[in-house]
Amino acid sequence: MGTYRMFTDNNNLSTWEKINIEHSLEWQDGIDTSQIKFDSRAVGILQDWHPAPRRQFVIILSGQLEIGFGDGTKKIFGPGDARLVEDITGKGHTTIAIGNEPCITATIVLKNQN
Repeated sequence: MGTYRMFTDNNNLSTWEKINIEHSLEWQDGIDTSQIKFDSRAVGILQDWHPAPRRQFVIILSGQLEIGFGDGTKKIFGPGDARLVEDITGKGHTTIAIGNEPCITATIVLKNQN
């Protein structure tokens, strides 16, 4: 279980970093949200390259997601993992549920930061 940030790097590729919430004032102070959505993703169905539709948190409640990044690497996220997804430009990332059960997620949409 961990906290992560997915973002577009200087080469316009999606990447990720682990976040230490003890050192992240934004995460500790709170982030304005507009809605929460729940979803189930069937195992084995690939969502090809796509940027995130908006800034959002995705928390995995059960199952596992394998995310592919622009540099060719992949990372598996599982139950309890929370990702701040900000790769809203560029090629984006791939997504596939793996394992033997669907991946259930809670997606928390962030309010515009304008």
